[in-house]
Amino acid sequence: MAMINSVLGPLDTVDLGFTLCHEHVLETSAGIPQVYPELVDLEESATKAVADFRLAYSEGVRTIVDVTTIDLGRDVRYLERVSRESRVQIICATGIWLDIPRVFWNMTPDTVAPLFIREIQEGIEGTGIKAGIIKVASAAGNVTPEERIILQAAARAQIATGVPITTHSPALKRVGVSQVRMLEEEGVDLNRVCVGHSDQTNEMDYLLGLLEKGVWLGLDSFRLSMSSSEELTWEERAATTQKLIDAGFGHKIMLSHDWSITAPTFVMPGIPRGNPDGYLFISRKVLPRLREIGISEDTVNQIMVENPRRFFEGG
Repeated sequence: MAMINSVLGPLDTVDLGFTLCHEHVLETSAGIPQVYPELVDLEESATKAVADFRLAYSEGVRTIVDVTTIDLGRDVRYLERVSRESRVQIICATGIWLDIPRVFWNMTPDTVAPLFIREIQEGIEGTGIKAGIIKVASAAGNVTPEERIILQAAARAQIATGVPITTHSPALKRVGVSQVRMLEEEGVDLNRVCVGHSDQTNEMDYLLGLLEKGVWLGLDSFRLSMSSSEELTWEERAATTQKLIDAGFGHKIMLSHDWSITAPTFVMPGIPRGNPDGYLFISRKVLPRLREIGISEDTVNQIMVENPRRFFEGG
């Protein structure tokens, strides 16, 4: 057992329960809801979020990890309200996603790392709400110089605080290899790293290679296929999950949706957002499928309850 940061204060890992380890509630861009409020109705979004999370709670979801960073419009007071009114526990993130602010481009990792450390140890934007996870992201096979700064800063913040790292890592481009190599070079314990979006591929050599390095895999894009002909169906992702379990790595994977209540950043004309069950798609569709193909109830509990607890405890 260990105490970790949630938006409502310290949270004992034994109380995490059924946990979705890579989600969002509100995704925009830094400053947009405050400067151009007509573009994002925060009140409407919060009302819908509370309703959706109350439903999720009624069907067993207890905790979500919101990996929204400052460049994705992170709003910790919004998250605090949603958590308090819905009873779903929310762990929020420090770090940076792909929209790295220009101000960071010429900084050193040693200048950026203390910013992340402060948000973990003291709080975010003077609220006292502390981050419980560090988010990093890369978009291509070779990490860019700007992404390198953030990765190295995240590594140093992780070592200083013990808080784990989760990544945005396009699996079809095998980005996890570069990210893991860089974090390992920085001295990060790879047991404190989750490589996200790993279910975007069913290339077992890539997935098993990462697992053999000691990282966790986030199989966290479970929803209906939305746009790309290359995108695996959720049934194919479930089959890959089974293969990883059969290979002996059921203790190192976590499932999630990468979903959000409000995401104007990612709404594209003519492309519907494909997840009619929201934060319950895994509970309603994926877990029943895994049970059908032979995954035991103990393994389901391990993946959805025990693995997130162990990830945050460092065990």
